[in-house]
Amino acid sequence: MGKIITVANQKGGVGKTTSAINLAACMGVLEYKTLLVDADPQANATSGVGIDPKSVKTGLYECIVNDVNPADVIIKTENPNLDLLPAHIDLVGAEIELINLPNREYKMRQSLARIRDDYDFIIIDCSPSLGLVTVNALTASDSVIVPVQCEYFALEGLGKLLNTIKIVQQKLNTDLSIEGILLTMYDTRLRLSNQVVEEVRIHFQDIVFETIIHRNTTLGEAPSFGQTIIMHDASCKGSVNYLKLAREILQKNDMTRMSSEDKYLSTEKDV
Repeated sequence: MGKIITVANQKGGVGKTTSAINLAACMGVLEYKTLLVDADPQANATSGVGIDPKSVKTGLYECIVNDVNPADVIIKTENPNLDLLPAHIDLVGAEIELINLPNREYKMRQSLARIRDDYDFIIIDCSPSLGLVTVNALTASDSVIVPVQCEYFALEGLGKLLNTIKIVQQKLNTDLSIEGILLTMYDTRLRLSNQVVEEVRIHFQDIVFETIIHRNTTLGEAPSFGQTIIMHDASCKGSVNYLKLAREILQKNDMTRMSSEDKYLSTEKDV
């Protein structure tokens, strides 16, 4: 049975979609069969792996609203071991249409249960909101990754998101855990970046990933080519960071295939 991980933060611009795409791609490169679920109407995760959202006729919307089998919707990508459950603009309507449905918070969970055994990991990319689709994703998941940009304002909404996660844990999904808080867009030249890293580590301690995603121009370029970072430039800092994150998650879940030396390297602090 595959592990379902949601990447969520109601604040935009924190590297959420970038992290979902590239973590999923790196899991695939490490030979774990992975499904990327695009739960954002903007469909950036869909275009980010080389699929034109305009060409998507059936996606996550049909799965959770019309009960279409996701196995009939999933698209294979050019990335090794990586499939995609795409999104298109109709997903905007899901927020309204789900309201009157019975067990509305469990629609994505019921849908993904059909194909869960086919994958080692299912990574869900959410929209920058705490709406019903995001709640569906959290209810369907085993854990959640929270990307936090290394800037002051990124910390302000973190408490609100963690409170939402706590409510979901109490009322909808008692098995939901926090996989980790992921520090993104770290710039070694900025004192503020170091201050944010220090503050987050002090307040949240063990739930903060050791891996930090550095600010990297190539990470921003890759989506314009419809490629994940590992396919675009496997040697750049962004690829190294996300491979390290994938290994850290594997180690945390006792799924690692690394040597003892690799285990040590994957948990070294970036700062």
